[in-house]
Amino acid sequence: MSSSSGNLKVGGKDVELPVKDGTIGPSVVDIGKLYGQTGMFTYDPGFTSTAACESKITYIDGDEGILLHRGYPIEQLAEHGDFLETCYLLLFGELPTPTQKADFDHRITRHTMVHEQMMRFFQGFRRDAHPMAVMVASVGALSAFYHDSTDISDPHQRMVASMRMIAKMPTIAAMAHKYSVGQPFVYPKNDLDYASNFLHMCFSVPCEEYKVNPVLSRALDRIFILHADHEQNASTSTVRLAGSSGANPFACIAAGIACLWGPAHGGANEAALQMLQEIGSVDNIPKYIAKAKDKNDPFRLMGFGHRVYKNYDPRAKIMQKTCHEVLKELGIKDDPLLDVAVELERIALSDPYFVEKKLYPNIDFYSGITLKAMGFSTDMFTVLFALARTVGWIAQWKEMIEDPGQRIGRPRQLYTGSPKRDYIAMAQRK
Repeated sequence: MSSSSGNLKVGGKDVELPVKDGTIGPSVVDIGKLYGQTGMFTYDPGFTSTAACESKITYIDGDEGILLHRGYPIEQLAEHGDFLETCYLLLFGELPTPTQKADFDHRITRHTMVHEQMMRFFQGFRRDAHPMAVMVASVGALSAFYHDSTDISDPHQRMVASMRMIAKMPTIAAMAHKYSVGQPFVYPKNDLDYASNFLHMCFSVPCEEYKVNPVLSRALDRIFILHADHEQNASTSTVRLAGSSGANPFACIAAGIACLWGPAHGGANEAALQMLQEIGSVDNIPKYIAKAKDKNDPFRLMGFGHRVYKNYDPRAKIMQKTCHEVLKELGIKDDPLLDVAVELERIALSDPYFVEKKLYPNIDFYSGITLKAMGFSTDMFTVLFALARTVGWIAQWKEMIEDPGQRIGRPRQLYTGSPKRDYIAMAQRK
């Protein structure tokens, strides 16, 4: 990484600050010594103009609609590989050889079962508990069951913890689903691939044979790939911040899941589906399109546009194809919600208002429709997001732990409260 320097005039002082260049993307100004030289901090709410770390994992160019994992375009990974291959790539930096892939798949498959005592742990939740609440608690509780992989200073324990979470997350997610619908837990099967195993644990019941649909399995695997990592978003930053304190990996991932639960982050696909339900029928679409165009109306089309992508989200293109494959396979007809979705998609891709503002359907729009068609309830959508994003969180956490320049996170603030004042005795207060 090459570097130069730039000059900044602050408070009458000329300050020379290093400028660092990445492999691709914008350069950054290193302000680490700004306070020491000027007595000032920078002010950047949401850290939208601040690089909090150096990373080799994921690169995004929102203006051009580019998403790369370790240099590989997301389109190629989703088209030609599977989710566990993407997991290997994110964790180790390179695509696996056939031998490495077979070994990795074997190790993940043999770690899918959870400790049997966790069955009783689940029984402590209310029967109507939100699956994301169950996920936050269950993943955090893994540190109470697996003491032999919580020492973050041991590379072997870090890897064991990483493997365990990637392997066990589908089992825990399926248990959360089964618990919410009042059905018995289904154990994982080692003869099924990652996505097929998850579908089997979610939708099979002991009283009859369940055959995994390969089209749905491939679609779900692709959904996992598309959600595997997305650079320094809110939940990933949460995982890094929690990890910077030395917290165990299970606690860090639980923190990421809690952050992902927010409707502005992982809950966006659920919000998109709720919007479709609010619209109700194709006949109501013109009214809602008019509301979306009205600057004085608070209504917003959920599932359109993206904070990072100012072009078409590259993941949405793949998700669009996957969505239509699933709908065709299932032969779903006479579903008003899906009819609304298809018509909204057509309008957004042709209406000059949406095209000019680049309000394209995003991945949340298509994934919500797809998951509903596959049989998942809306409160499971974010759970599936967390399942897929776990590998990205782990890769980012692992990179942070192994960075010799890593420091505990400590954002600064602009204080606007009362200045110093003296305590007033109770009897003298009015």
